[in-house]
Amino acid sequence: MLNEFESIFQLNATLEEIIANLVVAFLCGIFISFLYRKIYTGPGYQNSFVNGLVILAMITAVVIMVIGNNLARAFGLVGAMSIIRFRTAVKDIQDIIFIFFALTIGMACGVGIHKLAIFGTLFIGTAFYVLNRTHAVAPLKKEFLLQFNISGNGKQPDSEYLPVLDRYCRHTKLINVKTVGGDDSLELSYYVKMKHGRSNTELVSEIKTIDGVRQVNLFYDEEQF
Repeated sequence: MLNEFESIFQLNATLEEIIANLVVAFLCGIFISFLYRKIYTGPGYQNSFVNGLVILAMITAVVIMVIGNNLARAFGLVGAMSIIRFRTAVKDIQDIIFIFFALTIGMACGVGIHKLAIFGTLFIGTAFYVLNRTHAVAPLKKEFLLQFNISGNGKQPDSEYLPVLDRYCRHTKLINVKTVGGDDSLELSYYVKMKHGRSNTELVSEIKTIDGVRQVNLFYDEEQF
């Protein structure tokens, strides 16, 4: 019984194995964070999250080395981790995927399966990058949501902004009209499909120059232009 208790505080891994596991976890974490920076397109990019992916892989490797083959350590760590409360909501499914990616690679490093960790990082990362850039599985959406306000001073500038939409957009569809403010200003919402080669920022800039038009926003995949 005493021997079983003492085994909880014994670590079978050598110093060389510990250093090798942490180095591989660090390098794989760097690759994962670099990949995240390259393909992330959402509005909430945070440097702390990118750095956290590297540290997460290394921490996971340490946790796996601590647990080893000892069931008592596993239950002890579960109990210790249960007191931690994470209150920051992860809104982007891609962030969850990268967190799980870093955790999995960290587990492989902690076990000491370096070939699997390195090959898995490179192969999964390359597949993720190719799918994200080529949109081979999920075709790229072509519709944008255009919103802008027009003044309610009796002048209707539709004769000015409609030609701009026709020039930049292949298809437009008015989906919502509502009054805003106290001067009977209108907020117009359009679904627009851009013409090939047309710039989104140029469309927004030109509509902003029209007299009576203000607060122009173009939304697409949670991005605002």
